[in-house]
Amino acid sequence: MRAVYDFVMPNRLASATSPYLRQHADNPVEWYPWGEEALERAHTENKPILLSIGYSACHWCHVMAHESFEDPAVARAMNERFVNIKVDREERPDLDQIYQTAHALLTRRTGGWPLTMFLTPSGEPFFAGTYFPKIGRYGLPGFVDILPQIAGAYREKGSAIAEQSRRLAEAMASLEPTQPAGAPLPGRSPGIALAELKRSFDPVNGGFGAAPKFPHPAELEFCLRAFGMANDSEALTIVRTTLARMAEGGIDDHLGGGFCRYSVDAEWTIPHFEKMLYDNGPLIALYADLGRATGEPAFGDVARAIVGWLVREMRAPDGAFWSSLDADSEGEEGKFYVWTPDEVRALLSPGEWEVAALYFGLDGPPNFEQHAWHLRVVEPLARVAQRLSISLPDAQTRLAGVKTALFAAREKRVHPGRDDKVLTAWNALAIAGLARAARAQNEPRWADLAVTALDALTASAWRDGRLYATRRDGLATLNAYLDDHAYLLTAVIEVMQMWFRRQDFELACALADALLSRFEDRKKGGFWFTSHDHEKLFHRTKPGRDGATPSGNGVAAQALIVLGHLANEARYLEAAERTVRLFAPALAEAPSGYSTLLTALEDLEAPPTSVLLAGDAQEARAWQQTLERRYRPNVRVFNLTSVDWPPPALVKGNKPQHGAVAWVCKGTTCLPPIASVADVERALVAGR
Repeated sequence: MRAVYDFVMPNRLASATSPYLRQHADNPVEWYPWGEEALERAHTENKPILLSIGYSACHWCHVMAHESFEDPAVARAMNERFVNIKVDREERPDLDQIYQTAHALLTRRTGGWPLTMFLTPSGEPFFAGTYFPKIGRYGLPGFVDILPQIAGAYREKGSAIAEQSRRLAEAMASLEPTQPAGAPLPGRSPGIALAELKRSFDPVNGGFGAAPKFPHPAELEFCLRAFGMANDSEALTIVRTTLARMAEGGIDDHLGGGFCRYSVDAEWTIPHFEKMLYDNGPLIALYADLGRATGEPAFGDVARAIVGWLVREMRAPDGAFWSSLDADSEGEEGKFYVWTPDEVRALLSPGEWEVAALYFGLDGPPNFEQHAWHLRVVEPLARVAQRLSISLPDAQTRLAGVKTALFAAREKRVHPGRDDKVLTAWNALAIAGLARAARAQNEPRWADLAVTALDALTASAWRDGRLYATRRDGLATLNAYLDDHAYLLTAVIEVMQMWFRRQDFELACALADALLSRFEDRKKGGFWFTSHDHEKLFHRTKPGRDGATPSGNGVAAQALIVLGHLANEARYLEAAERTVRLFAPALAEAPSGYSTLLTALEDLEAPPTSVLLAGDAQEARAWQQTLERRYRPNVRVFNLTSVDWPPPALVKGNKPQHGAVAWVCKGTTCLPPIASVADVERALVAGR
């Protein structure tokens, strides 16, 4: 038996790839990372496991760490009674999914971070919570009070815990889809889902439902697609209103670009201040596509601001992207971002102050804690110009000066911490967003950023036919998950629509093959979140609902449909169909939670169109730019002139001797070659 030490004990997090785990390396808690060493010790000593899951940008994770994990007395109680495991939910989404679900079933409440779970040595959860204050308050029990109680329950109520674990395992298994893959496709579900989204839409502030409000890019993309496919003006209003209100609100960083994770209020005013790569990648594409769909440059400008933030603050030296920025700086949430009117006035000319006061509402009551103001648009600039009796261009010039001065002053503050690990899934979302936005806004620089990031990511994360989930300090590690494979496959397909490279096509096929061989459930359909050779955990998930990030099953199905038609590979199409059929009952019962899978359903029933360009490179490039001017969510343009001649699977006819030529293919059926871009446009209109 180990001795119980009264002094600070070293823990095993100092060499972790996760900055979040490293933040806890000096705690007096004897932390372990998740792994065999910790689990074996729990078994050997018959101690319960205290599992703490969080992430580096999480405000309440920091609060619990300062209150409890840095306190020697609390740490002593943890070390005496438990084997303590610290997990970064961004590196181990498999564990986070399992234990968030267990938390919901055990407590009948929504989860969150920090997630605090108490497990048997076999990983079976028997008590759950999120943030616990050190001493009881907020209606929550004190952490120091529950530790001996939980340890005592583990010792004294083993049979009850075993029975609870059995029932919990059954309950979690029942949540996974079990419908045989032959279930009929619910063709009416996309329309039902759109109607549900219209009912839950907030027509004043945008978004869905009440506070707190999240961006929900998957649902917004589904609505924008409905406009592009069927000219649904109500669906466009949902997207346009939501993205406009978000860009006016405090969830958007008006000085530095980029969006925070969510808003605590219904008006998008006060965010939870952390900035995540996984939100901003899809939002780049959404704003760029909305600008293309409406012809309104302001939406493209928001996309440019996000890209500016990515390049300035989130880009690693090799071109990949880091993960997140903290909500806190100097121990306070939001301190980096908020102002007082006196601070702002001191930095501006009188004319600039007049505009700033009205535009940002600095002449009104404070909107944040401790009599501070968080910047959001309170009055449109055109109205500000009217009130000040100045021209709109003059107001625009003054506002630009305001933002420049405030940004320069803010740069001198203590910045929020940055999580500098490179996550494969989140990078893939950013790469896909940049690639789509580059085409939508005709921004070659964004295309360069996307390709450079893709090459940097695959150079480290794709080795010997195996994908890894995370990288830091040049070390790629952890078996990649479904989302890593599905998102990266989508990113590669998006990049192929900018610059078609043989290596990308081969990578896409390799990723698709990995999905089928290492993740697919061939009996029932769909893809497990973890690979077949992953360590065995308490539960294995097959997620279909969209959350803060899109469903891995939905993204995989969409990408396999596109690649299956492009490469004429029936295996990919069949796997996508099996996936959609597996989730058919869920799509029929509660379709609005499954936007990504619903898009895959639509693509199965009406295959997307591919335009393949060949021949003269300059002419084909001009055609491509012409075709990309319109928002067509079901059309993908692949310019094959950048390779000598494409792989046999992509050859649709003879290479032209002169000029450019296009093959317009719906699914795997192609029209005869077309020799003018105007005729291509007509073919696309006729094929809608």
